[in-house]
Amino acid sequence: MPPHQTLFDEASAHLPLFDDLSQATIDRLAVGGYGRGLLTPPLRARLRKGGFAHMGALALATPAALMAVRKVGPVRVGAIRAHILDELARRLPGARAMHDQDATDRRRLDRLRTVPVAALCLVPALVERFGAAGPSWADLAALRRIEVARALGITAAEVDGIVSALVRAVLPDPQCMPLPRTMREGDTPCGMDMGKTEAELLRERDREWDEAAPERHAPSRHAT
Repeated sequence: MPPHQTLFDEASAHLPLFDDLSQATIDRLAVGGYGRGLLTPPLRARLRKGGFAHMGALALATPAALMAVRKVGPVRVGAIRAHILDELARRLPGARAMHDQDATDRRRLDRLRTVPVAALCLVPALVERFGAAGPSWADLAALRRIEVARALGITAAEVDGIVSALVRAVLPDPQCMPLPRTMREGDTPCGMDMGKTEAELLRERDREWDEAAPERHAPSRHAT
């Protein structure tokens, strides 16, 4: 784990790319497959093999789960998030302001501020830093792993437990979370064979998007 990362950064790796999306929005993202220009065909195939068949599934995926797919690292996770945000902005007014990374982080920290950490006010180092009222979960999340371990005198495994607690505190009620559904009969593009599997339908849709995209020309050597 990079030394500059906070507990919030660690927890965010195990939280969905997007919060507060409705089931209808997830369904519309799913119908779009991967959209236009998302990564390369081999990477799209790896994502599908990893269980992320369309943008709806990607929007609900965690960075850690995506980076478990071969050749998908932090840069590509950022590209995937930007790609989905562009698609949301096309469909939902105000989506960019509501769902960009900064807004999502602020919303999550606001949730953490409502969770008291009463027991931690007994730790002198934290009282000195945050006052007698003690820190909130948001204060704790802003600390680095080594700071928390030293202040509380706990092991790395116990710090992992705090990160897991941060994730649970931020996650919405599982009963309220949308699900990445499979394509339904009404979603099947015109001209596609209903006997094909969902994966085949989505691959065919990807080919159609790629063929419809403007052709990319290599720049001329004389171009300025």
